[in-house]
This record gives sequence, structure tokens and C-alpha cells, in this order.
Amino acid sequence: MWNKKRISYQGVPGAYSHKACLEVGIDVEAISCNTFEGATAAVVEGRADLAMLPIENSTYGRVADIHRLLPESGLHIVGEHFLRVNINLLGIRGSRLKDIRSALSHGVLLGQCRDFLIRHGIRPVPSTDTAGSAEHVLAANDPGTGALASDLAADLYGLEILVKNVEDRPNNTTRFLVMAPDPEPCPPDTGAVLTTFVFTVRNLPAALYKALGGFATNGINMVKLESYMLDGSFTATQFYADVVGHPDEPALSRALEELTYFTSHVKVLGIYRAERSR
Repeated sequence: MWNKKRISYQGVPGAYSHKACLEVGIDVEAISCNTFEGATAAVVEGRADLAMLPIENSTYGRVADIHRLLPESGLHIVGEHFLRVNINLLGIRGSRLKDIRSALSHGVLLGQCRDFLIRHGIRPVPSTDTAGSAEHVLAANDPGTGALASDLAADLYGLEILVKNVEDRPNNTTRFLVMAPDPEPCPPDTGAVLTTFVFTVRNLPAALYKALGGFATNGINMVKLESYMLDGSFTATQFYADVVGHPDEPALSRALEELTYFTSHVKVLGIYRAERSR
């Protein structure tokens, strides 16, 4: 829990990132930013103590922009938070489900309730933000236009929830990373610990296989591994990984040492406690 902290997030008030900020602490001041880069800059510049960044969704997959942003942000991962994403169809007061012809929301959220939209013949309209879509619906005052957003957005913008929980998957969840300007102490004996890092393999045959071999031989559980291109090149690939364990523990220390033999770059982004719901 991060009590009495200023936490920056991407989006307008009522966004799911805003809701995540309010869930992780008491007396939290959530600071709205237009972009993910703006949310990290708020911490670097001292206008916020922490940043709340979505990294992946159980239905839609990864938030691609974040993987590229993290290594260069200058921030450290100090925690994670899982937010159960309940998506609601919102409309102006007096509108009904049968009136809605189109619904606005962020493209990632639209992908999480595709079946509902098809079933009801509602046209999805991509927007830059979930809560911003609710704000737009209020301003448009059109009974045929809805927004897909949180219950917090409904409260903030005075919209009616026409249908609750329209997400296609009942376990629809987004994982957020909590970022800080400096790493926080996380001793190895404090329960389940995650270590997150990025690496680039050398241009050698079977380099990735060999780089990951040390994690297998040392019994390290790698819970996430993703790749993405660097600088638009089809030959330069960076990998993002989450492993269970602390670098000071002998097994993970050996695995990371072996990793360096087959990589040209390794950067630890954070060492932090795993959330209990994991």
C-alpha cells in the first residue's frame, strides 16, 4: 500500500488507470496525464511520487507502448497491481440499451467486449481514452451514442449505466506496474519476489535458447517472456522477462550471470513483491 502519495496515470479522471491508483492506497492523489510518457515525466520531474502504468490485459494482451517506454523511462518498478476490469455500457440519462447505435472507448477496451457489441449490433468507435469517451457522450447528449467505461467514469460524468459487466471474459483483468524514481528495498526473505528485466541477445545461432538455459537449470520460474523489435529493425530484438526470485538468491544470481554470456545488453527494471492475487 502506498498511502498519501501522488500517483500519475494516463487518461482523464474516471479511467481504469485512475481507478487502479485509488485501489492501491489511502489518501492517494491521482494525477491525470495525457500520455504514458507524460505520466512517467510527472515522476521524473517531481510532480508525482509514483506512476501507474498498465502492462497487459488478460483478454487483450500486452500494452505495446509500455514495453518500449519502460527501459528508457528512468524509473524503477516497485510493485504491481491487478485490477478486475468491469466494463459498463454508459449512456445519457433516459437512454436505453436498444437506443445505442455506437459506443466509444479505447481500442484496447473495445477488444475486451467485442462479442457484446456484435450481439447487440453496436458499432465500436475507437477513442483515445475510456473516461474521455464518457466525457464525450455527456457533451454530445445523443441517446444513440454510448461509452464503454468504468463505474467511476459514470459517477464522475453523470451518465447512466445501461448494462453492467459487458466484458467477454469473466476474469477480465489488467496488470499495472507501479513505477518510482528510485528502487525500494525488497529483501529476498519478504515472500514472493519478482524480478523484471530486458535483454538483447547476441547475433549467434541458438543465442536465445542458450541465454534462457540458465533459468531452466537453476529452477527459476519465468512467468513472462515477450519480444519486440528495436528501432524498426527486423534483426534487432529486445526481450522483456518477469521471473520469480531475487537476484541476491544464489539460483537466480547464477541464471543472470549465465544470461550475460549470450546477450549484448541486460537491464533490471525492478525487484518487487508479487501481489497476493497473483
